[in-house]
Amino acid sequence: MFVRNQKKTGRTETQSFKVQKSKPIIDRIDRVLAPHYGFTDEELDFIINYDIKYRMGLDNLDRDEE
Repeated sequence: MFVRNQKKTGRTETQSFKVQKSKPIIDRIDRVLAPHYGFTDEELDFIINYDIKYRMGLDNLDRDEE
């Protein structure tokens, strides 16, 4: 938690998350829930990999290579 005190606006609290570190756990949860929702393997793969390069911060790597 990042706390910032300013004279004009007062106290501001900001919380940030490192999604990259949570991805393996979230993927395991998705695999457990998929059968309960009747998802096919193809649908589960879509969910797990949807916009992965943006969610994992990999889009910056592509720009660096150009």
